[in-house]
Amino acid sequence: MPRLAAAGAGAASVAAAAWVALAPDHAALPLLLAAAGVLVAGAAWLESGPGASKEIVLVATLAAVAAAGRVLFAAIPGVQPVTVIVVATGTAIGVRAGFATGAIAMLSSNFFLGQGPWTPWQMLLWGACGVAGAALAPLLRHRIPFAAVCFVLGFVVSALMDVQLWVSYWPHTWGALTVVVGQGVWFDAAHALGNVVIALAIGPELRRLLERYARRLRTEVVWA
Repeated sequence: MPRLAAAGAGAASVAAAAWVALAPDHAALPLLLAAAGVLVAGAAWLESGPGASKEIVLVATLAAVAAAGRVLFAAIPGVQPVTVIVVATGTAIGVRAGFATGAIAMLSSNFFLGQGPWTPWQMLLWGACGVAGAALAPLLRHRIPFAAVCFVLGFVVSALMDVQLWVSYWPHTWGALTVVVGQGVWFDAAHALGNVVIALAIGPELRRLLERYARRLRTEVVWA
């Protein structure tokens, strides 16, 4: 049942996000539905794992830290620590925790920075960063590969957010897309380079810290 609920909520959030893209002037309701769908999907997915209650508490804590870091870095355009924290979470704890941490961090930080049609996109994209961290976990044991992956994700996520801006507010022409992407390239570069600096500074240490917590989550005491 949790997996079925996660799949259904995920499909609903994608449909609502498409509604936002097709009718940006009437985005309030589909935005709410998309955000709710992502949250329900993430919660159901987490609930399907072992040690679900402990994992949910840890995810909530990590998402709060990531959201606070994003708000604190808001004065520096493009630079924020969410990507590094989410990738480390996915690498150390797994795909469910990585996705949920990214989605919740973006939703909660936007209560301070501003909600809008971009929120479901951000939730899905930064959730996907957690999934990427889990998928590439064997390659992210060392500082340089970790920083390199965060660099690539910074450009990919930022470029897709440029596409969201184009879909929501600009004429749907290749010329308009080129203008939007060109205007955003410096912010995209700032995000990617900021990820590298943060990843080199704390990435492996954060991963090892979370791996210790993950081992505790999976430890069972059996009384003979």
